[in-house]
Amino acid sequence: MKTLHPVAGALALATTLLFWLSTVSSELFGGPEAIRFVKLAIPWGLLLLVPALAFTGFSGSRLGGRWKHPVVTAKRRRMPVIALNGLLVLVPCAFVLRHLAIYGALGTTFYAVQALELCAGALNISLIGLNFRDGLRLRRKGRAAETLTPEGCGLHRDQRSSQRLRRP
Repeated sequence: MKTLHPVAGALALATTLLFWLSTVSSELFGGPEAIRFVKLAIPWGLLLLVPALAFTGFSGSRLGGRWKHPVVTAKRRRMPVIALNGLLVLVPCAFVLRHLAIYGALGTTFYAVQALELCAGALNISLIGLNFRDGLRLRRKGRAAETLTPEGCGLHRDQRSSQRLRRP
């Protein structure tokens, strides 16, 4: 699970970022057909994104366990926001935009929903990115704690073990 968690998190971040950048690119550099293509493709991409996010949340809660470390606590607080934002805002927006794109209704409603989707997507990208960064920090701190030696840090073995990141 230690290996799959960061892979699933990276996949979720990359997929969300791809959706966001594709939307912005099609609006800035493409025409109605490019916009339509992107809006029809995104719901299919949800088949990859939703399981990746679900596994990331599940594996993160298992790996974090009962840790009280502030970084783990911050990651734990962000996950419900990411999940609710995705399920209550981004997924419905994706399907509404798909529906509007199918019928060529690229008017005011389309752009209002798309503005909401872009804001919510940017929020999720930021929060997932922060969780990814914090996960890397935890991993580095864990490795550094494992490599400490009594000669290198001037601590007795019992003092070293109390400074490691570990579950209570």
